[in-house]
Parts: sequence; C-alpha cells; structure tokens
Amino acid sequence: MDWVSALYPWIKALHLIAVIAWMAGMLYLPRLFVYHAGVPTGSPQSETFKVMERRLLKGIINPAMIAVFVLGALLLWIAPIDWSSGWIWLKLVCVGGLGALHGNFAKWQKDFAADRNSRPARTFRLANELPMVLAIVIVIMVIVKPF
Repeated sequence: MDWVSALYPWIKALHLIAVIAWMAGMLYLPRLFVYHAGVPTGSPQSETFKVMERRLLKGIINPAMIAVFVLGALLLWIAPIDWSSGWIWLKLVCVGGLGALHGNFAKWQKDFAADRNSRPARTFRLANELPMVLAIVIVIMVIVKPF
C-alpha cells in the first residue's frame, strides 16, 4: 500500500488532467449539436459536423471519462474520506449526473449520425449549460467541503 500512496500525487494530477479533457469535450459537443441542428440534413456542413462529433466523442470525451472514473476510484481507495460528510456524496451524485449526461450526449450523437435528430437547437443550448453547473458544484464540494 505504501507504493500506491506514494503515487497519490501522480494519480491526482492525471485525474485532474482527465477531468479537464472530459469537461472540455462535454462543453464543446452540445455546442456542435446547436450548429448541427441548424443545417439541412445531408448537407456538406451536416456531414462535417457528424465527423467532428464522432471524433470528439470517441477520441476525447469517452477516453477522458473512463480515465476520470478509474483514477477517481483509485483516489477514493487511497485517500482517507470521511464518508459521513455530505460533500463527498453530493460530489459523487454530480459526477454520476455528468456520466448520465455523457450517455445522453452519446445518444444524441448517434441520432445526428443517423440523420434522426428531431430536437431543436434550443434543446442543445440548454444542455450546453448543464456540464458547467455540475462542474461548479463538484469543485466547490471538493475544495470548500461546506458540509
């Protein structure tokens, strides 16, 4: 266990890097959906958005989310956590919410790829705000630990 504890700062750093990559993608993908929803199906622009969305999801967002969960689980295993504190539970609920939102974004990406999107751009504009709201709560819980 000592060697794992010695790796704690590295695991934490890699976790934070993965969080930044995941959040960057989670903030950008719904913005692409906003633009994609505004172009005609089958147009060259639509086809370009399909490629951009797929590459962002498969190349950045999915691997980053996996790294966040694996490294986060390692941090929970290594670091002493007071499980009676409310902040850790709210943080984990918000991380779960980000994971669920990620799954929803992946579904929307598949809908666009199959030319089945039926949602207006406004839906994606609203969805674009959710990752940041969750990130704000998560950061406050981790840094301030208000309860």
